[in-house]
Amino acid sequence: MPGVKTNERPGTRAVLRHYRMSATKARQVLDLVRGHDVDRAHEILRATPREAARVVAKVLESAVSNARNNDGLDPEELYVSACYADEGTTVKRWRPRARGRATRIRKRTCHITVIVSRMPEERLARVRARQAATSTSLRARRVAASRREQAAPSAETAGEQTPEETEEPTADELEAIEAEEPEDEEPQAAEEPAPEETEEPSAGAVELEVPAGDATAEEEEEEEETEEEEEGQEPQAEAEEEPAPARRRRGRAAKAEEEQPGILRPKAPRRIRRRPPAEEQAPGETTEDRATEESDE
Repeated sequence: MPGVKTNERPGTRAVLRHYRMSATKARQVLDLVRGHDVDRAHEILRATPREAARVVAKVLESAVSNARNNDGLDPEELYVSACYADEGTTVKRWRPRARGRATRIRKRTCHITVIVSRMPEERLARVRARQAATSTSLRARRVAASRREQAAPSAETAGEQTPEETEEPTADELEAIEAEEPEDEEPQAAEEPAPEETEEPSAGAVELEVPAGDATAEEEEEEEETEEEEEGQEPQAEAEEEPAPARRRRGRAAKAEEEQPGILRPKAPRRIRRRPPAEEQAPGETTEDRATEESDE
């Protein structure tokens, strides 16, 4: 016995014809939403990263609008009872290839159909029970949260004691406290150690005199120190007078000797002194005449 034809299925439908897409690509998305309620189908389509998902979502919205406006159905009670994609017309084009040949280009189209219907009573009852349970759980959470928020300020106010509620001590209690304070201070005063007396020199005390021999020894030591300082400053002055390149070369040589002692180092290049230019000879004058003039002088 043949099944129900596609154009005879019950429900409210929406059809998109001659959409420029292959029917195979559209069917892969339609298989994801078939049999789900409308809200769940929209969630699936929003999370599907395909071009066909955007198109199927528009067709589904159109079908829900037709059911609400034309048939007077509640959108929350609808589900996707059927959805399919049929092949449309195929536009043929040609592409030139090698050796004078040509290949065919098939630009396919499809017809997308989405049918929505009211859910059966058993399924509708399960959906309503689930929604009621979720709503009650959400309400319980809101109530618990509001009670916690109300309890927190009350606990803070209860913990804090206002100055009006504090009891002030009476006059008899103040007298008893004052009477007890000196008794506690007396043993503390007895326990404190007496300050140590520092011995100050008397006015008649005579300072000790340093013998003359020690004074002369100290003077001699000071003179020796000054002489050593002067001797140390003399080489420093000589080093300052020495040109900077020579100091740098000597410093590098000393450093290399410290790092690897016993190794012969190449000597610094000698500086060549240029002789002053010879005086110009007068025209017609020979070197012999010049030598005799110098000897006479």
